[in-house]
Amino acid sequence: MEILEATNDKALQFRAMAALTRMLDREFKSTAVPARLGTKRDRLVRATTGCADPYAKKKWLSNQRALEILPQAKRLVALEKTSEGRFRKACLSAIVGNIIEFDIPEHEFEFEDFAKLLANAQEDLAVDEISKLLDSAKSAEQILYLTDNAGEIAFDVLLVAELRKLGPRVTVSVKGKPIMNDATLQDAKAVGMQEVADDLISNGSDAVGLVLKECSKRFAALYRSADLVVAKGMGHVETLTETKLTKPHVFLLRTKCRPVASFFGTSVGKNVAKLMT
Repeated sequence: MEILEATNDKALQFRAMAALTRMLDREFKSTAVPARLGTKRDRLVRATTGCADPYAKKKWLSNQRALEILPQAKRLVALEKTSEGRFRKACLSAIVGNIIEFDIPEHEFEFEDFAKLLANAQEDLAVDEISKLLDSAKSAEQILYLTDNAGEIAFDVLLVAELRKLGPRVTVSVKGKPIMNDATLQDAKAVGMQEVADDLISNGSDAVGLVLKECSKRFAALYRSADLVVAKGMGHVETLTETKLTKPHVFLLRTKCRPVASFFGTSVGKNVAKLMT
């Protein structure tokens, strides 16, 4: 589908598909990390078609639709009478936002479903370690928040605001270049993230998830110095769990494929808030 998003030129589509087939023949193994294969695929498609951002239109639409829905999530947070309740609702809203993902075979979503998904977010929370996130955030001085998709990042604004109320400095990171429908600085600014985060930065990379050796020196230093990392989405699960974690990481996501769902001991279409060290 990404090739079709990138170009209408049939010859280019064929050339990109042929190149992709050759790449998978070389790289597809039982030990392959899906996020890393995805990175190679996206880079190959962009290079072959000459399209720098195949999902540009969908990202713009996602941001616009998310901003239309955001007031519903804000009301749910504001209606809570305690700070713990508001934190939980903001966290659940950020997790529900992770459904904004395209071209995953087992995953479909409609923006019209958001009201129901927000209302059922706690019921759909198969792994609930939000209280551990709250405790870890209260004791942290530096939090690094790793965003995932465009559109979704509008709901991250609510959680970043709640994290900052707890006292730590919160740095929000986006991708350095277009990759799939992941958020970049343009997307973050479109939803007002710069107004709530202590700092908004690019990680300097166009890899799915997080590949630290491909990131900028500034980002790498921030990652190493952070007391707590909040990581959105399946790509961060796929890449960060391949490394030795030296500090608490909280993974917030919607399970959208069977391998990731199985990793967390749940099924596809569930919400996850998991603390790992």
